Amino acid sequence: MNLLALDTSTDIMSIALQRGTDAGVALFQHSATGGAQTSTHLIPEILRLMALAQLRFADLDAIVFGAGPGSFTGLRTACSVAQGLGFGAAIPLLPVDTLMTVAEEARWQTGAAETFAATVLLDARMDELYTADYVFEHDGWTPCTSVRLIKPEQLVWNGTSVLAGNVFDSYGARLPALATRISALPMATALLRLAPTLLGAGAAVPAEQAMPSYIRDKVAQTTQERAAIKAQAGVAP
Repeated sequence: MNLLALDTSTDIMSIALQRGTDAGVALFQHSATGGAQTSTHLIPEILRLMALAQLRFADLDAIVFGAGPGSFTGLRTACSVAQGLGFGAAIPLLPVDTLMTVAEEARWQTGAAETFAATVLLDARMDELYTADYVFEHDGWTPCTSVRLIKPEQLVWNGTSVLAGNVFDSYGARLPALATRISALPMATALLRLAPTLLGAGAAVPAEQAMPSYIRDKVAQTTQERAAIKAQAGVAP
């Protein structure tokens, strides 16, 4: 299959392109600082990878993108770019759970082939985390919980899964100390690994039906909320 994958849900912009050939699969990828840079560099880097792979957008079987949760602006960027390309080339989109993508990246890092359990923790800013539990068996992932938005201290750990995500530098001291921790991000190469099973299950949608999954619509704290947090921490306003 020919697949384009992109994720801009964190401060990393990740793009990967898979081209099926008679000899197997050729992989092209690019990762760089995201955030404010994403809107400027995402489409040019996609075009560069497509040229390297000698593919047209019409040659793609699907466009895979990280649908959330994650950065509000990042999710909107990934979805809108995927939609525009999907509309233009008349190809389906595959929205993928960002936290499941982190779980897959953590599994890949460990080399686990048969079974793997992960509690994913993604920084939601404003002193909160996105979290969900996943189990991998043989060749597919199963969500064990719905995605939740919590304070670090509110995490309920099952005692067996690894903790995977991008929160340990900021919130590590407030998380279960005995858990194995794996720093992992939702990389586009992980999206490519997830895509065949999800496509086979019928998860692809027309471009007009692809939507981000925000979980939280609020993207900033009020002045009063920031002042209250500083006061609680003993920081002068």
